[in-house]
Amino acid sequence: MARPRITLRRLAIALPMVYMLHVAEEAPRFVDWFNAHVEPDISAGLFWSVTGAGLVITLFVAGIAAVAGGRGAALAAVAWTGFLMLANGIFHIVATVVDRDYAPGVVTALLLYLPASGLLIVTVAREHAMSPATVAAVALIGGIPMFIHGWLIVFEGGRLF
Repeated sequence: MARPRITLRRLAIALPMVYMLHVAEEAPRFVDWFNAHVEPDISAGLFWSVTGAGLVITLFVAGIAAVAGGRGAALAAVAWTGFLMLANGIFHIVATVVDRDYAPGVVTALLLYLPASGLLIVTVAREHAMSPATVAAVALIGGIPMFIHGWLIVFEGGRLF
């Protein structure tokens, strides 16, 4: 029996679920972890506001990518995923290594965020006859704000947003 093929539509539908699983891991301890690293502190309310906004944007971008399926929609999904999942996943991994302690969200970063980002890059490249390096560049460029934010948190004790 043939294995179901990974498509942009299927991945787009999965992205909000991947995000929610990450938030489920992160939520119980992230605010305390963050506040131990960064000034000024954040509140649980701010965490949930940012998380909710992330979910709404993810649902919108994923919905457009799943329905429209065009190159522009696909690259928008790649750029957003580069920010939300790829760069954020790398942030959690780096924070765990630097702290030598669990950074809330690192498990889903490793098991879901990085694989989903990689699968999206490969799938968009395949479905739109683009170079994987070009699509990966879109993800990396999309991730720049989160890369900067993560650097500030882990190495400077500050934040971008």
